[in-house]
Amino acid sequence: MPDSAPPSSPNPPPSGREVFEILAREHADMLAAYLRTLVYAPDVIDDLFQETMLVAWRRLQDFDKSRPFGPWLRGIAANLVLEHRRRSARGVMCCDPEVLEAIDRRFTDLSRFAGDSFRDRAGRLRHCLARLPDKLREVVELAYARGLLLKQIAESLSASEEAVKKRVQRARESLVLCLSTTGGDA
Repeated sequence: MPDSAPPSSPNPPPSGREVFEILAREHADMLAAYLRTLVYAPDVIDDLFQETMLVAWRRLQDFDKSRPFGPWLRGIAANLVLEHRRRSARGVMCCDPEVLEAIDRRFTDLSRFAGDSFRDRAGRLRHCLARLPDKLREVVELAYARGLLLKQIAESLSASEEAVKKRVQRARESLVLCLSTTGGDA
């Protein structure tokens, strides 16, 4: 006797939780990098990252599926950074709405490269960082990875703040040049 039950789908559609987990994993590196551009205190970055993901999960039904997830997630993060700044300026580098908007535009521009994941771009950035002269790489490490202020960097290097500022500027210019070339091989 033939089975009268409808054939079951081999792959049922993913649940909302599964979709969120996929999107969160796919955008975690981007979100962490975005927060690092705004906040220098590692514990604050971690807290804001977790809070962003919690808010995104709670508001998932508000997400417009016809739009990209990354900008929506960054918008939540930006609002949380601004809120953190109002409560306590601790650990936050910049919070002007114009700066937040410019940074978000840059992240949006980065996401437009077809077939190029955030991890791929981060790998190219690591490659370009490795090619910097030691003095430039050192200030990038101190300013961005460790979150030191220019004054602190100058003291640790026994250099003037102006010299450190110039090194950071030259490092940025070198990184932009390297990243703008095919595969970062400048």
